Amino acid sequence: MSQDILYREADDRIPVTELGHSLYAPRRHLQVREVRGRFQRWRRGLNVALMSAFFALPWVTLDGRPAIWFDLPGRAFHLFGMTFYPQEFMLLSWLLIIAAFALFFVTVLAGRVWCGYACPQSAWTWWFIWVEHRLEGPRHRRLKRARRAMDVDTACRKGLKHATWLAIALVTGLTFVGYFTPIRDLLTALPRLEASGWAYVWLGLVATFTYLNAGWLREQVCLHMCPYARFQAVMFDRDTLTVSYDAGRGEPRAPRRREAGTAEAGDCVDCGLCVQVCPTGIDIREGLQHACIDCAACIDACDGVMDRLGRPRGLIRYTTENALAGQPTRIARPRLLGYLVALLAMLALFAVNLAERTPLDLDVERDRQRLFRVTPQGNITNVYTLTVRNLDNVDHRYRLAASGLAGLTLDRQRLEVPAGQSRQLVVEASVDRHAIHRPSHDIQWHLEALDADISLVRDSRFLGGTP
Repeated sequence: MSQDILYREADDRIPVTELGHSLYAPRRHLQVREVRGRFQRWRRGLNVALMSAFFALPWVTLDGRPAIWFDLPGRAFHLFGMTFYPQEFMLLSWLLIIAAFALFFVTVLAGRVWCGYACPQSAWTWWFIWVEHRLEGPRHRRLKRARRAMDVDTACRKGLKHATWLAIALVTGLTFVGYFTPIRDLLTALPRLEASGWAYVWLGLVATFTYLNAGWLREQVCLHMCPYARFQAVMFDRDTLTVSYDAGRGEPRAPRRREAGTAEAGDCVDCGLCVQVCPTGIDIREGLQHACIDCAACIDACDGVMDRLGRPRGLIRYTTENALAGQPTRIARPRLLGYLVALLAMLALFAVNLAERTPLDLDVERDRQRLFRVTPQGNITNVYTLTVRNLDNVDHRYRLAASGLAGLTLDRQRLEVPAGQSRQLVVEASVDRHAIHRPSHDIQWHLEALDADISLVRDSRFLGGTP
């Protein structure tokens, strides 16, 4: 691209004061310029990998079942050969807490880099913008079409663009529902109107919001709807790595070649490319802003201009506030290390809990209608309601026993529970009255599988009178 084109297109950029950042100002659609560079290659590669995983995983099967399947009607969550149930909600809580601390750690270290490189909103928005570039042409052509009356060529291009957006949104919605309903069965049932009503509802909702968020709202989601844009600022410090403009090197701006300028002119030629390529429409030269998603599009655009002008790269770069002020940057600072230690500790605890996970659950509830009963033979009995849940993927036969009192016997000791199901049974525990020394005794219930190395112990109480 020639220098003349560079400056001519800069005149078409939308002034920052007219971008509609205020809730009360009219919003103008951003015509984002396509940019190439090292950071965009990394970002696009990561986006392709993440989106490929999203679309491919519902089709992966293990032992005849989807590798990832959130079976809500069956209250089972299948993840790569492991099955979790609502009773194991604590593991999900662990995962959410780990994800939160990972986000905190990344934010303190490198700002909103998650938003720019891995956020679904950013990934789908860039995909929609890519389609827009292919079908409607580069930014300067789209701006010209926007200023003139609608003609057949423009109508056809826009119609094809929106049709492609809708197709992407529908595939996205179908894939999302495929995590909750086996996608092969879903594809067969949908056209026959045999799928669940909720499948149609969620397919429509996800497709609609994908089309609106990535096609129409775009930067509005990042600016006004995403709460992360608001609270992340309080997590920054002067050592946080963010996309920043080096005002000391770039100012004063001189919209001309270096050799035609003065010695006092800075390296910034005021081309406006950093604004044109920004997906949220901000001017990074105005300093750190909550709308910046650290996607580094402005870095690649500015580096390209510096290369063409024969000036060093890095006028816009990943740096810290301390570095810009000429002060040393501390990477290993207390808050960052604190988040790292907490994150590693939680990962270790989660791994231990997952490794020690027993695919079996037992609830013991003593009958409260009657404290105890004395039989004609002189034994004291307590009645318990037991709920046994088989959390494994195969059927199991179990042996039930109780300890804690000498001579404690049960009227039922064997049961079978199918995979992923539960059984409730009433069990009567008896003991000779001479073994009772106080009104309440601690006892333990033992449940073990006869065909696998699975066992569980639960504590309870045995009540009875003193001899």
